[in-house]
Parts: sequence; C-alpha cells; structure tokens
Amino acid sequence: MCCASPNNISTPTSTRWWWWQSNPKQRSIRRWSLANHDGHETSGPLERLQGIMRGMDSALVAFSGGIDSTLVLKTAHDVLGDRTAAVTAVSATFPAVELALARQLCAEIGVHQILHDTDQLRYDGFIRNDAARCYHCKTDLYSALIPLAERMGFAYVLDGTHRDDAGDERPGLRAAREHGVRSPLLEAAMGKADIRETAKILGLSNWDKPAAACLSSRIARGDIITVEKLARVERAEAFLLGQGFRQVRVRDYAGRARVEVGQDELGRLFEPAMQDRVTLNLAGLGFTEITLDPSGYRQGSTNIHSS
Repeated sequence: MCCASPNNISTPTSTRWWWWQSNPKQRSIRRWSLANHDGHETSGPLERLQGIMRGMDSALVAFSGGIDSTLVLKTAHDVLGDRTAAVTAVSATFPAVELALARQLCAEIGVHQILHDTDQLRYDGFIRNDAARCYHCKTDLYSALIPLAERMGFAYVLDGTHRDDAGDERPGLRAAREHGVRSPLLEAAMGKADIRETAKILGLSNWDKPAAACLSSRIARGDIITVEKLARVERAEAFLLGQGFRQVRVRDYAGRARVEVGQDELGRLFEPAMQDRVTLNLAGLGFTEITLDPSGYRQGSTNIHSS
C-alpha cells in the first residue's frame, strides 16, 4: 500500500508541528521484538506501562478508539507529551460511530490525531475473506504506518495488543511482529481486566466500552466482502445502537442476518415490540432473513455459525 500523502494527514497543531520539524535525528523508526524486552516488572500494571513508555523517545499510536489503544495512547501522552500522536485508519470497514468516538477521545486526552485513509478492498487476499483476512488488513495498515512514522520522526509505532490476545495465533499479531510494531500492554503483561481497571483509575470515559471489531468480521468466512455488505451491516448496527443497546453485532450470512446483543440486554431484544422494530428495520435494509440470537453476543461467533 502506498504511504499517506500530505493531503491524507490532518494538519498538526503548531506545537506538534514544531516538534516534528525540530527532531530530524529521530526519523529512523526502531523495529521491535519481544526478545528486546527484559521482563522486568515493577509494582503494578500502570507503573510497568509508564516505565515502558519512559524508555521511548517518541511514539505513533495505532488508535481505533477501543479501550486497549486508548490506554496506550493516554499513557504515552502522559509520559511523552507532544512526542506522541494517534493515527486512525479510516475505511469502509471502520464504523462511523467508532470514528466519531476516536476523535472525541483524542480531544479528551489532548493528543493530536492523524486520519489515514485505507482501502483494504483493493486486495483480493482481503475480500475473499479467508482465515488470513486480518493478516492482509494489518499488513496493509502497518506497511503504511511505518513509513508515515519515519517521515514524521516517531521512533516507534505502538498498538493495543495485550496479554489475553497473545494466547491466540492471530494473523493480525503476526503482521505486527513482522513490521516491528510494539505492544506496550503485552510488554507490561496486562490483560483485559488490568486494562479496564487502569483505564477507570485514569478516568478514561470509555473504560467500560464493549469490545468492537472491524465490520468485515461480521461477514461469514468465505463470503466475498463488498462495500455494500459492510454498509448494510453498519446501518443495521447503528439502528440497534440507536435503540439503546450497547453491545451489538449483526452477522451477515449470504444476506441472512443474525442479531446479537449483550447478555444483559436480551430481555429488551425479545420484547414483542422490539422484535418487530428490529425485524422491520433490517428487512428494509435488504436482509432476506432475520434471526435474533437467544444466546447473545459471543466473540467470533460469525465463524462458529458459518462453519
């Protein structure tokens, strides 16, 4: 993927622009491997994370607005100040509601945000939606972020991978390792519970935000990904969010929708009037069959039902 052109980079504030221009010696980005980490731990998760950040000259944070990358960004900004920035990839796979939240969070933290346009649908390896989909997506992303960081003078690119992610052989993690992207939460041995607790202590507004994932994860494995399918899923989920549900997924199985909400929200979903509203709305979006899943939200269930 081509690197971002200046037109794709929102203009930094004067302070951050000055830092970028005045640090030419930091233009060579440092590739990272967990082999570089000595495993030293201090008294608590936040102290470990802060210590890791203090060992960096500067950092560009791959920021989605989820709680993991938010904690990385907040801690990096607290420690490094204007020597850090957020970069958010904008594409058809990223819901507009998540982009709005990411922008809000950057404003709350007081950190500069770069919006970088990406288009994973240019790649056959992505749209055919096989087991390597996430690898193609992250490879595309990091292939752009590494040179972007080099041009802007950032020493490292950081992501929000944490200890609980490391138990799986996720294709996206392999792409991060191949590009030398650092994972401070993983280096600090922080799991999801640590992250939420620390984020709450720091007063982050999204400390209890439900897990999110790119829209392509809603399309059944092996079904071709298209802009139209992604947009339909996004509109369906936006409707559910507008009805007051917090954890929502609309899974697309060749035009058939399976609706999932949080376990504590199932009662509302199955109220007769709500069932009618959901069914009518999704049918109006073009879904040929709508199923309300009585089991509620489960991570990765698109692949469970499509297998």
